[in-house]
Amino acid sequence: MNQPINTQSRIEGTVVSSTGSWYEVATESGHLNCRIRGRLRLKGVRSTNPVVVGDRVVVEPDGDSSVIVEIIPRRNYVIRRASNLSKESHIIAANVDRALLIVTLHAPSTPKEFVDRFLVTCEAYKVPVTIVLGKADTLTEEAAEEAAEFTAIYEDAGYEVIRLSSITGEGVEQIRTLLAGRTTLVAGNSGVGKSTLVGSIDPSLDIRTGEISESHHKGKHTTTFSTMYPIEGGYIIDTPGIKGFGLIDIDGKELCRYFPEMMRLAPDCRFYNCTHTHEPGCAVQEAVKEGTVAWSRYESYLKILDEDDKYRK
Repeated sequence: MNQPINTQSRIEGTVVSSTGSWYEVATESGHLNCRIRGRLRLKGVRSTNPVVVGDRVVVEPDGDSSVIVEIIPRRNYVIRRASNLSKESHIIAANVDRALLIVTLHAPSTPKEFVDRFLVTCEAYKVPVTIVLGKADTLTEEAAEEAAEFTAIYEDAGYEVIRLSSITGEGVEQIRTLLAGRTTLVAGNSGVGKSTLVGSIDPSLDIRTGEISESHHKGKHTTTFSTMYPIEGGYIIDTPGIKGFGLIDIDGKELCRYFPEMMRLAPDCRFYNCTHTHEPGCAVQEAVKEGTVAWSRYESYLKILDEDDKYRK
Protein backbone atom coordinates (compact mmCIF):
# COMPACT_ATOMS: atom_id res chain seq x y z
CA MET A 1 0.00 0.00 0.00
CA ASN A 2 1.40 3.39 -1.03
CA GLN A 3 2.19 5.80 1.78
CA PRO A 4 0.71 9.32 1.47
CA ILE A 5 3.24 11.96 0.42
CA ASN A 6 3.97 14.59 3.06
CA THR A 7 3.79 17.72 0.90
CA GLN A 8 4.89 19.86 3.84
CA SER A 9 8.36 18.34 3.51
CA ARG A 10 8.63 19.59 -0.06
CA ILE A 11 10.49 22.84 -0.69
CA GLU A 12 11.26 24.90 -3.76
CA GLY A 13 14.69 26.01 -4.85
CA THR A 14 16.90 26.97 -7.79
CA VAL A 15 19.46 24.67 -9.39
CA VAL A 16 22.78 26.55 -9.15
CA SER A 17 25.17 23.84 -10.35
CA SER A 18 25.14 20.44 -11.98
CA THR A 19 27.73 17.70 -12.27
CA GLY A 20 25.58 15.42 -14.39
CA SER A 21 24.37 13.18 -11.60
CA TRP A 22 24.24 15.57 -8.63
CA TYR A 23 22.58 18.96 -8.49
CA GLU A 24 23.16 21.77 -6.02
CA VAL A 25 19.85 23.44 -5.20
CA ALA A 26 19.69 26.79 -3.39
CA THR A 27 16.69 27.05 -1.05
CA GLU A 28 15.65 29.60 1.57
CA SER A 29 17.11 27.36 4.27
CA GLY A 30 20.42 26.66 2.50
CA HIS A 31 21.98 24.63 -0.29
CA LEU A 32 21.11 20.97 -0.85
CA ASN A 33 22.90 18.30 -2.88
CA CYS A 34 20.21 16.42 -4.78
CA ARG A 35 19.71 13.60 -7.21
CA ILE A 36 16.91 13.35 -9.76
CA ARG A 37 13.94 11.11 -9.11
CA GLY A 38 14.10 8.51 -11.88
CA ARG A 39 10.73 9.21 -13.44
CA LEU A 40 11.77 12.76 -14.33
CA ARG A 41 13.83 11.18 -17.09
CA LEU A 42 10.81 9.44 -18.63
CA LYS A 43 8.58 12.31 -19.76
CA GLY A 44 9.43 12.16 -23.47
CA VAL A 45 11.91 15.05 -23.37
CA ARG A 46 14.72 14.02 -25.68
CA SER A 47 17.32 15.89 -23.69
CA THR A 48 20.71 14.82 -22.41
CA ASN A 49 20.07 16.83 -19.24
CA PRO A 50 16.48 16.93 -17.93
CA VAL A 51 17.40 19.31 -15.08
CA VAL A 52 19.59 22.35 -15.77
CA VAL A 53 21.14 25.29 -14.00
CA GLY A 54 18.52 28.00 -13.53
CA ASP A 55 15.64 25.55 -13.15
CA ARG A 56 13.18 26.16 -10.35
CA VAL A 57 12.55 22.75 -8.80
CA VAL A 58 10.65 21.02 -6.01
CA VAL A 59 12.82 19.00 -3.63
CA GLU A 60 11.90 16.49 -0.95
CA PRO A 61 13.95 14.48 1.57
CA ASP A 62 15.02 10.96 0.64
CA GLY A 63 16.86 9.25 3.47
CA ASP A 64 20.12 11.04 4.15
CA SER A 65 19.92 13.16 0.98
CA SER A 66 17.33 14.97 -1.15
CA VAL A 67 15.73 14.36 -4.53
CA ILE A 68 14.32 16.65 -7.19
CA VAL A 69 10.75 15.50 -7.74
CA GLU A 70 9.38 18.25 -9.98
CA ILE A 71 10.60 20.88 -12.43
CA ILE A 72 8.54 24.07 -12.28
CA PRO A 73 7.65 25.17 -15.87
CA ARG A 74 10.45 27.22 -17.43
CA ARG A 75 9.79 30.71 -18.74
CA ASN A 76 12.62 30.31 -21.27
CA TYR A 77 15.85 28.44 -21.90
CA VAL A 78 18.84 28.26 -24.24
CA ILE A 79 19.08 24.96 -26.09
CA ARG A 80 21.25 23.34 -28.76
CA ARG A 81 21.54 20.02 -30.56
CA ALA A 82 23.49 17.54 -28.44
CA SER A 83 25.76 16.62 -31.37
CA ASN A 84 25.83 17.04 -35.13
CA LEU A 85 24.07 13.74 -35.76
CA SER A 86 21.88 13.62 -32.66
CA LYS A 87 18.15 14.19 -32.39
CA GLU A 88 18.57 14.86 -28.69
CA SER A 89 18.87 18.32 -27.22
CA HIS A 90 21.18 19.81 -24.62
CA ILE A 91 19.75 22.66 -22.57
CA ILE A 92 22.46 25.08 -21.47
CA ALA A 93 20.45 27.02 -18.87
CA ALA A 94 16.90 28.00 -17.99
CA ASN A 95 14.99 31.03 -16.69
CA VAL A 96 17.50 33.65 -17.78
CA ASP A 97 16.88 37.39 -18.12
CA ARG A 98 19.67 37.94 -20.65
CA ALA A 99 22.43 36.09 -22.46
CA LEU A 100 25.88 37.55 -23.01
CA LEU A 101 27.54 35.96 -26.04
CA ILE A 102 31.31 36.49 -25.73
CA VAL A 103 32.97 36.68 -29.16
CA THR A 104 36.63 37.10 -30.14
CA LEU A 105 37.94 37.70 -33.65
CA HIS A 106 41.44 36.27 -33.05
CA ALA A 107 43.07 33.75 -30.71
CA PRO A 108 40.54 32.15 -30.89
CA SER A 109 38.35 33.28 -33.77
CA THR A 110 34.60 32.92 -33.25
CA PRO A 111 32.88 31.92 -36.53
CA LYS A 112 30.03 34.24 -37.55
CA GLU A 113 27.86 31.19 -38.22
CA PHE A 114 28.27 30.17 -34.56
CA VAL A 115 27.19 33.68 -33.53
CA ASP A 116 24.16 33.57 -35.80
CA ARG A 117 23.04 30.15 -34.58
CA PHE A 118 23.26 31.26 -30.95
CA LEU A 119 21.27 34.41 -31.75
CA VAL A 120 18.61 32.37 -33.56
CA THR A 121 17.99 30.08 -30.59
CA CYS A 122 17.84 33.08 -28.25
CA GLU A 123 15.27 34.73 -30.52
CA ALA A 124 13.27 31.51 -30.76
CA TYR A 125 13.14 30.97 -27.00
CA LYS A 126 12.69 34.65 -26.11
CA VAL A 127 16.02 35.25 -24.41
CA PRO A 128 17.34 38.82 -24.87
CA VAL A 129 20.97 38.70 -25.95
CA THR A 130 23.90 41.14 -25.98
CA ILE A 131 27.08 40.45 -27.96
CA VAL A 132 30.34 41.12 -26.14
CA LEU A 133 33.38 41.61 -28.39
CA GLY A 134 36.16 40.41 -26.11
CA LYS A 135 39.91 41.07 -25.91
CA ALA A 136 39.50 44.58 -27.32
CA ASP A 137 42.94 45.56 -26.02
CA THR A 138 44.67 43.02 -28.28
CA LEU A 139 43.30 44.31 -31.61
CA THR A 140 45.84 45.30 -34.28
CA GLU A 141 44.97 48.01 -36.80
CA GLU A 142 43.77 45.39 -39.26
CA ALA A 143 41.81 43.58 -36.55
CA ALA A 144 40.26 46.88 -35.44
CA GLU A 145 38.80 47.30 -38.94
CA GLU A 146 37.45 43.75 -38.77
CA ALA A 147 35.95 44.51 -35.35
CA ALA A 148 34.27 47.64 -36.72
CA GLU A 149 32.78 45.61 -39.59
CA PHE A 150 31.59 42.90 -37.20
CA THR A 151 30.00 45.48 -34.90
CA ALA A 152 28.20 47.17 -37.82
CA ILE A 153 26.75 43.85 -39.04
CA TYR A 154 25.17 42.99 -35.71
CA GLU A 155 24.14 46.49 -34.68
CA ASP A 156 22.40 46.84 -38.06
CA ALA A 157 20.65 43.54 -37.32
CA GLY A 158 19.39 45.02 -34.04
CA TYR A 159 21.81 43.75 -31.38
CA GLU A 160 23.84 45.68 -28.85
CA VAL A 161 27.57 45.03 -29.21
CA ILE A 162 29.87 45.89 -26.28
CA ARG A 163 33.66 46.04 -26.64
CA LEU A 164 35.34 44.40 -23.66
CA SER A 165 38.84 44.33 -22.26
CA SER A 166 39.37 42.74 -18.89
CA ILE A 167 42.90 44.23 -18.99
CA THR A 168 42.01 47.89 -19.57
CA GLY A 169 38.52 47.65 -18.07
CA GLU A 170 36.79 48.80 -21.26
CA GLY A 171 33.15 47.67 -21.22
CA VAL A 172 33.27 46.20 -17.71
CA GLU A 173 31.05 48.87 -16.10
CA GLN A 174 28.60 48.67 -19.01
CA ILE A 175 28.29 44.93 -18.48
CA ARG A 176 28.06 45.36 -14.72
CA THR A 177 24.97 47.53 -15.30
CA LEU A 178 23.39 44.81 -17.46
CA LEU A 179 23.97 42.22 -14.74
CA ALA A 180 22.45 44.18 -11.86
CA GLY A 181 19.50 42.33 -10.33
CA ARG A 182 19.20 39.88 -13.24
CA THR A 183 20.03 36.27 -14.06
CA THR A 184 22.51 36.37 -16.94
CA LEU A 185 23.92 33.51 -19.00
CA VAL A 186 27.52 33.94 -20.22
CA ALA A 187 28.29 31.79 -23.27
CA GLY A 188 30.82 31.43 -26.07
CA ASN A 189 33.57 29.27 -27.53
CA SER A 190 36.37 28.06 -25.27
CA GLY A 191 39.10 30.62 -24.68
CA VAL A 192 37.10 33.78 -25.42
CA GLY A 193 37.31 34.97 -21.82
CA LYS A 194 33.99 34.06 -20.21
CA SER A 195 35.46 33.13 -16.84
CA THR A 196 37.87 36.07 -17.00
CA LEU A 197 34.91 38.41 -17.48
CA VAL A 198 33.10 36.99 -14.47
CA GLY A 199 36.25 37.35 -12.40
CA SER A 200 36.72 40.98 -13.49
CA ILE A 201 33.19 41.84 -12.38
CA ASP A 202 33.68 40.21 -8.97
CA PRO A 203 37.27 39.14 -8.19
CA SER A 204 36.07 37.31 -5.06
CA LEU A 205 34.44 34.61 -7.19
CA ASP A 206 36.54 31.48 -7.65
CA ILE A 207 36.39 31.21 -11.43
CA ARG A 208 39.05 29.16 -13.20
CA THR A 209 40.60 30.68 -16.30
CA GLY A 210 42.68 29.00 -18.98
CA GLU A 211 45.20 29.66 -21.70
CA ILE A 212 45.01 29.43 -25.47
CA SER A 213 46.43 26.30 -27.10
CA GLU A 214 49.41 27.51 -29.17
CA SER A 215 49.16 24.58 -31.58
CA HIS A 216 45.55 25.11 -32.57
CA HIS A 217 44.85 28.68 -31.36
CA LYS A 218 41.79 27.39 -29.56
CA GLY A 219 40.76 27.82 -25.98
CA LYS A 220 41.29 25.19 -23.35
CA HIS A 221 38.20 24.22 -21.38
CA THR A 222 38.22 25.65 -17.86
CA THR A 223 34.57 25.44 -16.84
CA THR A 224 33.42 21.79 -16.87
CA PHE A 225 29.78 22.27 -15.82
CA SER A 226 27.47 25.27 -15.82
CA THR A 227 27.45 27.09 -12.49
CA MET A 228 25.36 29.97 -11.16
CA TYR A 229 27.05 32.62 -9.01
CA PRO A 230 25.45 35.49 -7.06
CA ILE A 231 26.68 38.78 -8.51
CA GLU A 232 25.56 42.42 -8.57
CA GLY A 233 22.30 41.63 -6.80
CA GLY A 234 21.47 38.97 -9.40
CA TYR A 235 23.08 35.81 -10.73
CA ILE A 236 25.50 34.98 -13.50
CA ILE A 237 25.67 31.54 -15.13
CA ASP A 238 29.17 30.58 -16.27
CA THR A 239 29.02 27.83 -18.90
CA PRO A 240 31.49 25.38 -20.47
CA GLY A 241 32.98 26.48 -23.78
CA ILE A 242 30.77 25.51 -26.72
CA LYS A 243 32.51 24.15 -29.84
CA GLY A 244 29.48 24.12 -32.11
CA PHE A 245 25.88 25.17 -31.94
CA GLY A 246 23.46 22.85 -33.71
CA LEU A 247 19.89 24.10 -33.71
CA ILE A 248 16.95 21.92 -32.78
CA ASP A 249 13.18 22.34 -33.13
CA ILE A 250 13.58 25.37 -35.40
CA ASP A 251 11.01 25.22 -38.20
CA GLY A 252 12.44 26.39 -41.51
CA LYS A 253 9.17 28.18 -42.31
CA GLU A 254 9.60 30.27 -39.16
CA LEU A 255 13.37 30.82 -39.42
CA CYS A 256 13.15 34.31 -40.92
CA ARG A 257 11.42 35.49 -37.73
CA TYR A 258 14.65 34.85 -35.84
CA PHE A 259 16.75 37.10 -38.09
CA PRO A 260 15.39 40.53 -37.05
CA GLU A 261 16.78 42.47 -40.03
CA MET A 262 15.18 39.98 -42.45
CA MET A 263 11.91 39.93 -40.54
CA ARG A 264 11.65 43.70 -40.91
CA LEU A 265 11.93 43.33 -44.71
CA ALA A 266 9.67 40.26 -45.16
CA PRO A 267 6.40 42.27 -45.46
CA ASP A 268 7.85 43.94 -48.59
CA CYS A 269 8.32 40.60 -50.41
CA ARG A 270 5.99 39.97 -53.36
CA PHE A 271 4.79 36.65 -51.91
CA TYR A 272 3.47 36.36 -48.35
CA ASN A 273 5.05 32.90 -47.96
CA CYS A 274 8.42 33.90 -49.44
CA THR A 275 11.29 31.68 -48.31
CA HIS A 276 13.85 34.36 -49.31
CA THR A 277 15.81 31.82 -51.32
CA HIS A 278 14.68 31.99 -54.95
CA GLU A 279 11.41 33.90 -55.30
CA PRO A 280 11.13 36.96 -57.58
CA GLY A 281 10.34 40.21 -55.82
CA CYS A 282 12.06 39.13 -52.58
CA ALA A 283 12.98 42.14 -50.46
CA VAL A 284 15.48 40.14 -48.42
CA GLN A 285 17.45 38.92 -51.43
CA GLU A 286 17.45 42.46 -52.82
CA ALA A 287 18.80 43.82 -49.53
CA VAL A 288 21.59 41.24 -49.59
CA LYS A 289 22.55 42.34 -53.12
CA GLU A 290 22.57 45.97 -52.01
CA GLY A 291 24.58 45.16 -48.90
CA THR A 292 22.02 46.39 -46.39
CA VAL A 293 21.72 42.82 -45.09
CA ALA A 294 25.11 41.22 -44.50
CA TRP A 295 25.98 38.30 -46.77
CA SER A 296 27.38 36.38 -43.78
CA ARG A 297 24.00 36.60 -42.02
CA TYR A 298 22.13 35.50 -45.14
CA GLU A 299 24.60 32.65 -45.69
CA SER A 300 23.94 31.45 -42.12
CA TYR A 301 20.20 31.61 -42.85
CA LEU A 302 20.62 29.39 -45.93
CA LYS A 303 22.81 26.87 -44.08
CA ILE A 304 20.30 26.58 -41.23
CA LEU A 305 17.48 26.08 -43.75
CA ASP A 306 19.49 23.30 -45.40
CA GLU A 307 20.13 21.71 -42.01
CA ASP A 308 16.41 21.82 -41.22
CA ASP A 309 15.64 19.99 -44.48
CA LYS A 310 18.26 17.34 -43.65
CA TYR A 311 16.84 16.59 -40.18
CA ARG A 312 13.26 16.41 -41.46
CA LYS A 313 14.14 13.63 -43.90
